[in-house]
Amino acid sequence: MTLIKVILLTAIIMLLAGLGFIYSGVYPMGADVPHNRLTYRALETLREQSIARAAADIQVPDLSDAELLLAGGPDYNDMCAQCHLKPGVKRSDMSIGLYPSPPNLSLALDAHEHTHDAGDAASAQRQFWIIKHGIKASGMPAWGPTHDDQRIWAMVAFIQKLPTLTPEQYQILTAREPAETSHH
Repeated sequence: MTLIKVILLTAIIMLLAGLGFIYSGVYPMGADVPHNRLTYRALETLREQSIARAAADIQVPDLSDAELLLAGGPDYNDMCAQCHLKPGVKRSDMSIGLYPSPPNLSLALDAHEHTHDAGDAASAQRQFWIIKHGIKASGMPAWGPTHDDQRIWAMVAFIQKLPTLTPEQYQILTAREPAETSHH
């Protein structure tokens, strides 16, 4: 019985200490102050495991369709490039000011992807899920409420091709027809 009391008392003390820490306000929450290494690793692991689990069963369409690429380019340029950059651009005011820093999607996959050994399908599943659902407390919005799956897959198709594009190719593929600018 004494062991149970010690365990219960320890749990209560830990709970009170945790609540005290949370309500003290001493943990810095500004985006200009990085998390400590332990907190960052815990949050990164939680994010990556959650995304991997949620995206595992997503069926990936044929992303080599040129129409998808052409449809996804303008959306990427309008909605993503400020944070995730474009070929030839190393940083922007948005990419510098966000914490955690958004990945530079114009770089080769292994330069920014957390799942280095994942194949193209797993990478596409992950990108689709992130675009559709966003990531809490990261600045990444959920585009699912305003964009259908086809439009999101078009952005994924473009992102998959993005690291191979020159700045000139990027400019051509992201240009919108004048009539298209009114739907944003």
